[in-house]
Amino acid sequence: MMNSGALVAGLDVGTTKVCAVIAERDEWGQIKILGLGQALSTGVARGVVLNIEHTMRAIQQAVQEAERMAGVEVKALYVGIAGEHVQSLINRAIITIRSEEIRENDVRRLTEEAQRLALPPDRQILHILPQEFIVDNRYAVQNPVGMAGLRLEGVFLVVTGLVTAIRNLQRCVERAGYEVADIVLQPFASGMAVLDPEEQRAGVALIDIGGGTTDVAVFEDNTIRYMAVVPFGGNKVTDDLRHALQLLPEQAESLKLHYGCARTDLIREVAQITIPGISGRPPRTIEQSALAHFIQASMEEILDRVYEELKRSGYMRRLTAGVVLTGGGALLRGLPELVSDRLELEARLGLPVGIHAGIVDEIRSPKYATGVGLIRYAFDLSAQEGMFIRSARDTGASFGDIFTRVWQWLRRLKDNLFES
Repeated sequence: MMNSGALVAGLDVGTTKVCAVIAERDEWGQIKILGLGQALSTGVARGVVLNIEHTMRAIQQAVQEAERMAGVEVKALYVGIAGEHVQSLINRAIITIRSEEIRENDVRRLTEEAQRLALPPDRQILHILPQEFIVDNRYAVQNPVGMAGLRLEGVFLVVTGLVTAIRNLQRCVERAGYEVADIVLQPFASGMAVLDPEEQRAGVALIDIGGGTTDVAVFEDNTIRYMAVVPFGGNKVTDDLRHALQLLPEQAESLKLHYGCARTDLIREVAQITIPGISGRPPRTIEQSALAHFIQASMEEILDRVYEELKRSGYMRRLTAGVVLTGGGALLRGLPELVSDRLELEARLGLPVGIHAGIVDEIRSPKYATGVGLIRYAFDLSAQEGMFIRSARDTGASFGDIFTRVWQWLRRLKDNLFES
């Protein structure tokens, strides 16, 4: 645990925006948001840095704005990462027990064994998430320490990313003048910010709609069971509007933000929207219902891909708590209703929770979910969803450090401390 008064800073590097959040935690453990900064992102596409210089400058601008608001300076950033280069797989590890009962060191050896899997040279581990432990073929053992057994098996969700994508992101942060405290997958961070513990226990799908990608993460029994990335986000809606209506990119984005709706049946009145002409041409008009028609068709394509991922996960019929929408793309009016109809699941908008002081009103938006989640992750690496185990091969952490985090996770399972 961090001491009260300690500062942490989270950095969300997205396709359309870079967002920085600075916070502290008081003596009662409550989080206070001190600063918030944003910058236009022009050097990132679908979660991958394409222009180091542009991304570095956007990071500087966003963090410096947050620093000015907070009246402090930060040295290190907890950085979110996403993109279609991120993949996940299930890995199982088995060890033989050498004593009369399973001890902490056995869980440590199991964790080390789970790290030893053959990966292509261009990929590296981001996270290893324990799913369950198995003692002598008895399934769903949450805490095996102290149990008698001859064999201990663990099931892990291993999340990997492209080496070059991770290194380029790190390079941007470092060139901006900051250290990388940790790199965290954005859907995990967003989940920490917006999901209720009961939702995570019952079964819920988090759909994080960014500019370039849509991240899908399935939670059940207080752990992440599946994650995937759909290579389309809010920019697809903008591009579809641009080509359908023959608009400039900024005109299409403005129409989407100010007049957009994801359901045509929610447009109650016949309203005309005036679109300025290009290069001296006369302005044009379009009915708001027609605009909603194009937006709905575009969003339905994205949601169909999300539906495929949820079916592939095997958890489609187990999402008792339905769907939670977050990310900047979730702000589109009528989207929860469209998601509910398209996926046949209850859907709600996910707003950051657990913030009790500071700029509370400004931060309560789905577009800041990742930033707030990074803050919560930083303050307590083993919080309610705490199963984020960094890879030793990527961060230089010792296996002892990794084991410590595994053991913290096990203790919280044992004590049922999943409430924020």
